[in-house]
Amino acid sequence: MTQEIIIAGFGGQGVLSMGKILAYSGLMEDKEVSWFPSYGPEQRGGTANVTVILSDTTISSPILNEYDIAIILNQPSLDKFESHVKSGGILIYDPNGFKRAPSRKDIYIYKIDAIDTATQMKNTKAFNMIVLGGLLKVCPMVDMANVMLGLKKSLPERHHGLLPMNEQAIHKGMEIIQEMQKPG
Repeated sequence: MTQEIIIAGFGGQGVLSMGKILAYSGLMEDKEVSWFPSYGPEQRGGTANVTVILSDTTISSPILNEYDIAIILNQPSLDKFESHVKSGGILIYDPNGFKRAPSRKDIYIYKIDAIDTATQMKNTKAFNMIVLGGLLKVCPMVDMANVMLGLKKSLPERHHGLLPMNEQAIHKGMEIIQEMQKPG
């Protein structure tokens, strides 16, 4: 099985980190993996996205025009990538700061209030782990144990004490994601 994913938002939201954790998790499961980041010169506030492909077979190209799954974390990314989700695909978004919700009728749409939840947890840096948890609930493409190994690999050793909090955030995301629409 192959999963072609785009994660898009503002720099500083953990978009690239989320993609890296998925990629590491896939590697731990002996999957073929592609991690292809794209971002502007700004570290925070500019746009950022990452394409992740997890596959049981060889990946021919990391460059995609359509995606099975889109995780959208800001309005400019919704405007740019909503039309690139394959029919029958999945779009996950955090509605905070959006002027309009996704409007496609031929895809699954899920809402996750990750920013509000991270604020309630008093840890806004856990935002991306909440979103990752939502994704893994909707589409459990990698095992949770490997997600934690991928997270450990992507975090500097000095931050390994944050692993339990990040695991809690992932589980919270699994609890709060809401299906808003089925295709049709």
